[in-house]
Amino acid sequence: MDIAIPLHPHHEEKRADTGIYPELCLGGPAMGETGTYKRSLGLTELVSLGVGGTIGSGIFVVPGIAAKLSGPASLLVWAAVAISASCVVLSLAFVAFRFTGSGSFYALFESVFGTKAAFMLLFLYLVSSVFGIATIAAGIGQYLGYFGISRVILIEAGIIAGFCWLNIRGIALSGKTEDLLTVLKIAPLVLIALLLLPFVRVENFVPSTPVTSAGILATVIIVYWPFTGFEISAIPVAETKDPALIRRSLLLVMLIVVSLYLVLNLSLIGSMGSDAIAASPAPIATAAGLILPYSGTIVAFIGIVAMLSAINAYVIATSRVIQSLSTRFRIPRLGDLTPQGTPAYALVAGCGISAALLLFTNHFDELAIISVITILIPYTFFCIAAWILVRDTRSRIVSGAGAISTAAILLLWFVIH
Repeated sequence: MDIAIPLHPHHEEKRADTGIYPELCLGGPAMGETGTYKRSLGLTELVSLGVGGTIGSGIFVVPGIAAKLSGPASLLVWAAVAISASCVVLSLAFVAFRFTGSGSFYALFESVFGTKAAFMLLFLYLVSSVFGIATIAAGIGQYLGYFGISRVILIEAGIIAGFCWLNIRGIALSGKTEDLLTVLKIAPLVLIALLLLPFVRVENFVPSTPVTSAGILATVIIVYWPFTGFEISAIPVAETKDPALIRRSLLLVMLIVVSLYLVLNLSLIGSMGSDAIAASPAPIATAAGLILPYSGTIVAFIGIVAMLSAINAYVIATSRVIQSLSTRFRIPRLGDLTPQGTPAYALVAGCGISAALLLFTNHFDELAIISVITILIPYTFFCIAAWILVRDTRSRIVSGAGAISTAAILLLWFVIH
């Protein structure tokens, strides 16, 4: 695989000790004023972070919205979006593992597009991450409502604060927590998907109403939300035992996510029909009623666990992006690390802003759309960067497909609105 990295004239000197160009060292050192990042994360933790950040609130809500918009044809949309997201993952895998310090996304964007563009792209990613935390918290509030719990905004803010505290304690603790939460949410979802397969009926895949192009386009946008978050595996590079694990973790994350999403949606529509799924605010719980007693309570619990896992992953990602940008641009305090190797000020800032957003809007769909639109721009540029840096023909086909598909979805959203 032939890699060509455009360098500015003042970047021509390599670091004698590493052989790595200065601007490729992740946009700054893996340290703040008072501490350094601790290399505590192995492959299991990286995969858990990626899966945890991806499989969150979306899969518990979006299947019903997609079925309402496009009926059984929504299955084709899930497949198409899976291909697009996989191209983005592969593009990131082509290049991200080559950056072995902190702030890898910034280093990637700066080396290809320059400082100003890199800052804007990371800022958009940061906006998406902050809205992502708020979106997931709002999803938890919806599920708490199932148990008759009121005043959910205070609980949502408290959950965000709790994960902020957990991460200040250290990446090893939050990484192990993510491992546990990921297992607790993935295992029952896989079980539900497989147990529903015997109930699948061919007639449930026949549309009851005509499918419109506007419905398909709207479905594409909302279905992309459950696929976002996979890139979190590539963010804590400076806290990874072996940076070479980044590429493997990205591929494993997408394999797990795509397999689960496609089988689960096939089981949901095939067993219940798109009309029944569309009419339910909790489609997985509705379908699980075929196989489980007290399915609503069980799936609500699984959903809350899944969203807790996603919040933890997003909190880790958001704080690391804030810290790396603050280090790069010498913003006081926000770039500092504690003696435990955690970006405490960045954690408080990111979580505080996310909690504050809940005071302005606590609606899942509004927050999700903002998060998707702002993250698709960095996704597009991940692919463009891979296309520029990786000259292998097959790799360029993948990165080109990812760039075109994500850019097209962005364009379609602006056309619809």
